[in-house]
This record gives sequence, structure tokens and C-alpha cells, in this order.
Amino acid sequence: MEEQVAPYVAHEQKQPLPPPASDIGIIGTTRRNLFATPLDSVLTIIAGAFIVWAAWNIVDWALVNAVFHGSDRTACTPQGGGGEGACWAFISAKFAQFMYGTYPFGDRWRIDLSVVMLVVLVAGVAIPAVPYKRLNAILLLGVYPVITLVLLTGGAFTFSGGLISFLLLIAAAVTISDVSSDPAVGFQSTPVKAAAAAALFALLALLVTAFISGSTIRFLDFRFTPLSLAALVASAAALVMVVAVGVASRRGGGNVFGVFMPTIAVIAFIAVLSADFGLEPVPTNLWGGLSLTLVVALTGIAASLPLGIMLALGRRSQMPAIRMLCIIFIEFWRGVPLITVLFMANFMLPLFMPEGVTFDQLLRALVGTALFSAAYMAEVIRGGLQAIPKGQYEGADAMALTYWQKMRMIILPQALKLVIPGIVNTFIGLFKDTSLVYIIGLADLLGTVRRGFNDPAWITASTPATGLIFAAFVYWIFCFSMSRYSIYTERRLDTGHKR
Repeated sequence: MEEQVAPYVAHEQKQPLPPPASDIGIIGTTRRNLFATPLDSVLTIIAGAFIVWAAWNIVDWALVNAVFHGSDRTACTPQGGGGEGACWAFISAKFAQFMYGTYPFGDRWRIDLSVVMLVVLVAGVAIPAVPYKRLNAILLLGVYPVITLVLLTGGAFTFSGGLISFLLLIAAAVTISDVSSDPAVGFQSTPVKAAAAAALFALLALLVTAFISGSTIRFLDFRFTPLSLAALVASAAALVMVVAVGVASRRGGGNVFGVFMPTIAVIAFIAVLSADFGLEPVPTNLWGGLSLTLVVALTGIAASLPLGIMLALGRRSQMPAIRMLCIIFIEFWRGVPLITVLFMANFMLPLFMPEGVTFDQLLRALVGTALFSAAYMAEVIRGGLQAIPKGQYEGADAMALTYWQKMRMIILPQALKLVIPGIVNTFIGLFKDTSLVYIIGLADLLGTVRRGFNDPAWITASTPATGLIFAAFVYWIFCFSMSRYSIYTERRLDTGHKR
């Protein structure tokens, strides 16, 4: 028996044999994935035939029988030599209108300059290798919006006394929040409480001006009502008290200049917008096309993220009043369609503003869109906050961090990283929902394309389909770019839990 088996016993490691030629390469992959069973083979043949048929019809309509050049509709009709394909000549003739709307031709360089600055600043923030991230972020979020507003509108704004008081009140509120978060001061100190009371009085005075009108008082070259002037004095008093406390607490160390930043930002904002730079005024009813779409989308994105963070924190707050207000806000805006929000912002928002504070139609749409998106963003971020282990909160408390320090340095960075897909998904939905502003008379990209259908010079059977496909392709480019950058960011920040 041993003599019969011994010749077949290996005395050394045998090398593995290569797989059969029929199981590797394109042929093997195709057979394994598409023709593994008779049913798979039938489904593959049917799907392949449908794909070939659809692809051929698309190519035939978009390229073979399409018209690329022409001065009017006759080029896209059979009488003018055109076929039944796409009328790309319509896109070529209306391209500038689709990009700029009815913005004056000689001033379109302002939009071009704004886009170039946006691309440069966004690249500086988005590309990891670019240095000076903090400076780029400050320029993008703080300086760029003001410069773009002056460029696109022409500047030389006239500020009412009520608006001046409202802006100064915002500066006071931000300064109070900053100073009270300092452990050396806290919100329980008497000057901070007095400043908060003065700011609350200013807010109530501004709210009352929406219902009570009074005589006009001219002060510092601005027109005030008695209540708006009282709000200005109260806001200034709140700023003086809280700034004095902040400087005293940070004199030995800390960012003393940061205490003055909100006030400086408000003064600079008013000075820049009210200055005359010699630009021709362009009313917002002339804005349109892709430029208007970008204005609405970028404003909504930039405003909804910080508002959503504050609402999410407020909904998880231990203070019942704050938590209830945030819940009511979120559930109200999430339960109302965006179209209703736009109509309400367009017609009802001015009724809630103090006397002398008026909003342009575009600004009303921007406010409504930002508040609507912030409610959805708040729920996305709240999900990230709930996913953080309890030990992270306890560890931050053990280090004697204040609430805002804990959120800023420990909790929020982890929570935002977890919900990047949800955040970008909200951004993409917001970008596509900007097309709804057409309902209230603002001609965004889709609205401008639809207006082009009514031009007698370009009314053909294929004009609507061509214009809508062009608009869909533009939306797809922006949304797909955001999606791909989201995936890139996820991979770059995925430093733990590797599988």
C-alpha cells in the first residue's frame, strides 16, 4: 500500500494553478455578472437592447438631427433645414440671458468679478493644501458678501434709523454672548445682566415701532422715530457696559480686540454700503438667470448652517423656554411647503419689521429660503449631536470647559463630521429648490429659460425640451460637484473606525 501512495505524496510546496481563462478578464466578468443563469441572460439582453435603443434616440435627437447655429426659429424648422432634433441654436442665442438675466450689458463685469472672487475664496477654503484657511474663511464669509452686494446693486444704500438700531442691537447681542461665555465673567455678573436688560428693552422698542408710528427725529444724519432712537440708545448702552467688562477681564491676557469686533463689523458694514463708489445702481428686478440662482442658493447655504446649528443646540437645551421655542420654530417651518414660505416672506414679512425697516423682494425670498432650510438643517445636526457618546460630554465637563467651549472644541467638530452626507444633501435640495422663486416673480435660471420659450423668434416644437435639458444639465453640474466634494471630505476626515 505504501508503495502505491508514495509516488503521489508531495515533498515540497506546490504553486497555485492559475484560474481558468474563462473565469478571468472581460469574458469571465461578463459571464459571471450578466450571464450566470438563463434568467440573467434574458434580462441582460432585454436591458442591453433598451439601452442601445435609448442611447441611439438620445444621440440622434441631441447631435445627429440637432441644429447648432441659427439666428431665429426658422433654423430649427424643416423649412429652414432643421430636423426634429434639439434646437441648440436657441441656447446659443439666449446663453447670455440665461447667465445674467436682464442685468445691464455694460455692467455684467460686476457679476463676472463676483464669480471670480467666489471661486478663488472657495478654492482657498476647500483645498487642503492652500494656506491661511482662517483668513480665507473670514474673507469668504465676512468680507465677500458685502463686496458682492455693493458690486451687484451699486451700493449707496440709504439706512433708516430703525435699521441702524437693529444692526447695533445685533452687535450688542453677539458681544454679550461672547463676553458672558468667558469663565472669568459669566452671565451672572451685574454688568452683563444690565447689558442684557438694555438689549431686551431695545428689542421690544423696535418691535413696538412696527405698530406705533411717531414723529421723525434726525440724529447723526439718520431719521429716527422716538422708539427707534430709544432702541439705539439702549443698544449703545448695552455695548458700552459689556465691552467694558470684556476689556477688563481680558486685559491680562486673551483676545481683547475680539470684544470690539462685532461693533467694528457693524460700523464698517454701514459705512461700506452707504458709500458711493460711482457704480450705476441696478435694481434686483433686473437680476436673473444663473447669477440669481447662485445668489439665492449661496445665501441660503451660508445662512442655514449656522442657524441650523443654533436651533439644534437650542432643541437639546436644558432650558425649557429655549427648547420649546426651537421646537416650535423647527416644526412650523418643516410643516409648511417652500412655496407657501416664499409667498409668506414676500407679502407678510414686511408686516413684522419695525418702522423704517423695509426689505427688497429678493431679500424677502432670501430670508424665507434661509429660515426654511435652517429648520431641516437643525434636524440633521441634531442627529449628529445625539450620535456623540455621553463620555465626550462628561470628559469636556471634567475639563471644566464652559458650554460654548465644550460645543466649539469637542462636540460640534465630531457631530458635523458624522452628518456631512446629511448636510450636503440639504444643500443640494436647497440648490434645486431655488427654482421655486419663479413663483413670486424672480427669474432664476429655470425661470429665465421658461421665459425664453415665449419669444416669438424661437417658438418651435423642440425649443422647450432643449431649454429644459440645458437647465437640468446646469443644475446637475453644481449638485454633482457638491456630492463629489462631500465624498472627498468624508474620506479625508475619516480618520478612525477603519475597517
